[in-house]
Amino acid sequence: MSFDSLGLCDELLRAIAAKGYSTPTPIQTQAIPVIFEGCDLLAGAQTGTGKTAAFALPIVQMLGEEIPTEKRRLPRVLVLVPTRELAAQVSEQMQYFGRRLSLRSTKIYGGVNIRAQMERLHRGIDIVVATPGRLLDHMEKGTINLSRIEFLVLDEADRMLDLGFIDDILKVAEYLPSQRQNLLFSATYSQSIKQLADELLDQPRRIEVARRNIAADAVTQAVYPVERSRKREMLSHLIRTGRWTQVLVFARTRYGADKLTEELLFDGIKAAAIHSNKSQSIRTRTLAEFKRGELPVLVATDVAARGLDIQRLPHVVNYDLPQVAEDYVHRSGRTGRAGEEGVALSLVCPEEQSLLVAIEALLKHAIPRQTLAEFPKVELKGGGRAKANQALSRPANSRKAPTKSKKAATKPAKARVPKKTTSNQRKKSATERPGPKTGRRGSRS
Repeated sequence: MSFDSLGLCDELLRAIAAKGYSTPTPIQTQAIPVIFEGCDLLAGAQTGTGKTAAFALPIVQMLGEEIPTEKRRLPRVLVLVPTRELAAQVSEQMQYFGRRLSLRSTKIYGGVNIRAQMERLHRGIDIVVATPGRLLDHMEKGTINLSRIEFLVLDEADRMLDLGFIDDILKVAEYLPSQRQNLLFSATYSQSIKQLADELLDQPRRIEVARRNIAADAVTQAVYPVERSRKREMLSHLIRTGRWTQVLVFARTRYGADKLTEELLFDGIKAAAIHSNKSQSIRTRTLAEFKRGELPVLVATDVAARGLDIQRLPHVVNYDLPQVAEDYVHRSGRTGRAGEEGVALSLVCPEEQSLLVAIEALLKHAIPRQTLAEFPKVELKGGGRAKANQALSRPANSRKAPTKSKKAATKPAKARVPKKTTSNQRKKSATERPGPKTGRRGSRS
């Protein structure tokens, strides 16, 4: 199938050809006709399969068929995304396709001066790509009017739920017209996504073009068992011996990302870190250098797992395994995008065994193990979860038991007398217990 057969106009076909695309991806082939029909859509697809163009192309074409005559246009499309990086990525594509049909687009997210965003909105905008928090800031200030929204798009919806944006999304939805087309795109397809779809979508068409919760087929995966203390040494060795020119490395914490960056620089490897503690200007500049190939190693936390779109990124390394198994899929999806091949490696120490087990259970297959002659072979024994289970199953005659009984023996018998007044205690605690919390969702009714 070609893009010509999807009903796209000549202006968009020329824009697609200029990008070098000739064949639509499976999500584009299935989603674009559904959006043209005016149906709500619930779409599950792996990251890197072209979801952005799948909703951007038909939306831009339908908006371009009727350009408002007033100078100060009100937004007609709202795209909600979880991170600043993803907002920039989606906005870039919206601008690229939209300007072919004289449409105006802007991005709204935190970490930058809000006044510049207010000025762009005041001049008139057709398409807004926003993170929920900053969008609510504009709504509270009265600097954005959502009364003419025709399309609501939730991109990477599962990540927004992971980050706790459910209440913000529902609050935003209260200010939108009831007559609108809703599109929900997600890399994973969980029960919570179904519940959000039931809340916002009206009899949606369902599309799932890839097996649930797996890494892209074009990605070669491998696990390198290694002691925690030698992880950085192994990473430097892989970069040097493999002559890697572009690698995205994921660390679990902001402190860990900064520390690893310093160590790589000490090893003579040019690297930089991006995470939520970095200013948006630094994050934007660092990412631009990485995309241009001027920076060979980018160390990131999961803030970047969904928002990076780097053409032909050859390597992704999980320096720390993610706490949430689904995040492994999102990280690995930064490589092997749009049919390109890529490699996703994980440096796993014995303490991370339980996390690896959870990831392989999600993938429904074991990730191949690899070893290096320069590093001693490490057996992946029980991790944190296994130790917790051992503690629960400790026999009664273990070393902990006498300590407890000895402590109890030092208590005089009369110390147990207060148990006779437990009813009074329960009555007192009941009067002091705080009432149930009511969140935004509860206040909607």
